[in-house]
Amino acid sequence: MQMKNSNTHESKCSLLKELINTSDIGILMEAHNGMSAKVVEEVGFSGIWASGLSISTAYGVRDSNELSFTQNLDVLEAISDSVDIPILFDGDTGYGNFNNARRMVKKLEQRAISGVVIEDKIFPKTNSFIGENQRLADVNEMCGKLAAMCDARQCKDFQIVARCESLISGHGVLDALQRATSYENAGADAIFIHSKKETADEIREFSQAWRGSIPLIATPTTYFKTPFKILEEMGISAVICANHNMRASVRIMREVSQAIFVSQSLEHVEDLITPLSEIFELMNYQELDEANEIYLPKKNTNNAASINGPVPTKVQRRTNFDKAS
Repeated sequence: MQMKNSNTHESKCSLLKELINTSDIGILMEAHNGMSAKVVEEVGFSGIWASGLSISTAYGVRDSNELSFTQNLDVLEAISDSVDIPILFDGDTGYGNFNNARRMVKKLEQRAISGVVIEDKIFPKTNSFIGENQRLADVNEMCGKLAAMCDARQCKDFQIVARCESLISGHGVLDALQRATSYENAGADAIFIHSKKETADEIREFSQAWRGSIPLIATPTTYFKTPFKILEEMGISAVICANHNMRASVRIMREVSQAIFVSQSLEHVEDLITPLSEIFELMNYQELDEANEIYLPKKNTNNAASINGPVPTKVQRRTNFDKAS
């Protein structure tokens, strides 16, 4: 019988650190709830990006800090409980000043989250793909947040990633390099360099000029035609597939809902949706059946008040577990 969370918080943090720093490019796939996280792990990805946009959208609100940190924590707890692979959380601007940001680290570690990204924008944030020339936070304020977060973490491998919005806000490569250097000096474990161009030219220019010692992370949402291998050759250590499971789910839900609405029948959508048997397998209903055999009292055909036989001892329960596994 197999249960999730066989990895400790410390081991998950180490796995995320390794994923970001490995010689081969690491890939973090987006998830926005426990189910999508299970799919990401089942497919074979080594890490999860808990996307602020996707979690907000799943709640039916905008990615403008309309969702509270507590609501995000509820989702993160469900994701963390569902998988063994490490999770990198999209922490927006840290939900306030340095004090809010360091408390965020504490709460994330309590839920076995392996790392967090904060961006150098103003609270409340606006999604980076909306509008132009968004105002950025003061560099010293951002550095203070990063330093406070580093001092607050309990696990030394908990990853604190600084997201630099200079390129995506139109401030140019030089500003991005200056900010990223300051963020590294403040203690950041990696730089998430963000661009919304349709090509990776800005990313290439930045990475070629980067002289820091910490790894670079990118998310090719708009320059999606650039293969991950090319980004690796540019000097990118990890890529984030930022919102693709959320966007995929919206598309198929619309398609199925429209088909049922128009046809007034379920006949034409069955081939489009996941069989219930696969849902039960994904959610590991088999484990519950096996646990029922171990922990539930045996049925008593005489309707007696007591269970049929003595309660299994600890040793007997362990033996039953091994047999069920």
